[in-house]
Amino acid sequence: MADSPEVHIRAATAADAASVVDCVNAAYEQHIAAIGKKPAPMLADYPRLIGKGFVRVAVAGEAIIGVIVMWPEDDHLYVDNVAVLPAAQGTGLGKVLLADADAEARRLGRDEIRLYTNEKMSANLDYYPRRGYVETHRADAEGYRRVYFSRQVG
Repeated sequence: MADSPEVHIRAATAADAASVVDCVNAAYEQHIAAIGKKPAPMLADYPRLIGKGFVRVAVAGEAIIGVIVMWPEDDHLYVDNVAVLPAAQGTGLGKVLLADADAEARRLGRDEIRLYTNEKMSANLDYYPRRGYVETHRADAEGYRRVYFSRQVG
């Protein structure tokens, strides 16, 4: 998918808000049973995040098939959410979205990216280390058991 000319990453616009919500909900709904409630990304205020310029979308044709939410902190880039439509999972789109975060971190002069996942999302606990992320700690936050990761940007 990284070499696919029909998929491109761009900043989300206000007109994308409903499609962003749909993508996030589709990506995360499979985890509701394991967590016992909606995962935190399903509760975010996407129109506000889009308005702040924190949301980027992966687009195939006219359809949004992936979302990444990120913003700069003082000493790192924080990735709040990576969501890929179930039909596009396993195609390399997550890797493309994380590469976009790398590019954004470099653009902003940040040499570290931080993110977390829910402890119940076991596939992510394998996925992020394969992308070079290192688990830094685990903690309870906002009613969720979270696993925190960090990665140095090369």
